[in-house]
Amino acid sequence: MPKIEFAGQTIECLEGANLRMVLLRARLPLYTKVARAIHCRGNGTCGTCAVRVEGPVTEPTPSEIRRLRFPPHTPDSGLRLACQCNVLGDVKVTKFEGMFGQHEKEVER
Repeated sequence: MPKIEFAGQTIECLEGANLRMVLLRARLPLYTKVARAIHCRGNGTCGTCAVRVEGPVTEPTPSEIRRLRFPPHTPDSGLRLACQCNVLGDVKVTKFEGMFGQHEKEVER
């Protein structure tokens, strides 16, 4: 089973599991305070679940590519939308500051 390292914790999930759902079920802090109330519930349209993912996940979906081209994100940021990623192996996930996780400073937990 793949392992996900996030916010100082390591959790396991089934291969192919959706990254957003795994983090939420583990009650890990994927969203900032404001984003908890306004996120798109996994439709890939709001961009608030943007994270840096190191390790094997599925390729970006068309909706993810579209959203990450729209401010405050940029296409070359290297971020992924957790709601559009399925875990294929061990990954390290980093959430950055900002309502959309778009700043380069890591969120302190």
